[in-house]
Amino acid sequence: MITGVHTMFYSSQPEELRAFLRDKLGFTYTDVGEGWLIFDLPEAEMGCHPANAADGAPSGMNHISFYCDDIQRTNSALRGRSVEFADEVADLGYGLVTHFRMPGDFKVQLYQPRYVKRSATQATQATDQEPKKPRKIRARTTRAKKTAKKSKSRPRKRLARRR
Repeated sequence: MITGVHTMFYSSQPEELRAFLRDKLGFTYTDVGEGWLIFDLPEAEMGCHPANAADGAPSGMNHISFYCDDIQRTNSALRGRSVEFADEVADLGYGLVTHFRMPGDFKVQLYQPRYVKRSATQATQATDQEPKKPRKIRARTTRAKKTAKKSKSRPRKRLARRR
């Protein structure tokens, strides 16, 4: 089963980009040797959009963006770390959106989604588990319940007397 997504940036400034992701965006990482850092991302999601060459999105294009819970607070925190923003926050319907620059000529989207995500736990449970079969429930009458209780208690008493 697929357990995650690995994304990559190909950069003319890989060391600077790694430092940016580590120091400015604050991602934890694993150093796999020789300065190559693999960053741990908090969660991921993936969308599939129609291609539209007129809008600059031809078929085969991929896109990476970051999302947050509070775009104003995140924008302010990143500006405090000297992150350069390319535009102001705009409402695009699906969420509040802005873009910031990263070393190597990247302009990356940051957005606050308007939709509610399913939690990772719910998504895993939905894909890993088979649907539960409905349980058969036998209805007992009040008299049947009393009889069952009496029959369960009698053998215990008899065993206790024999000892």
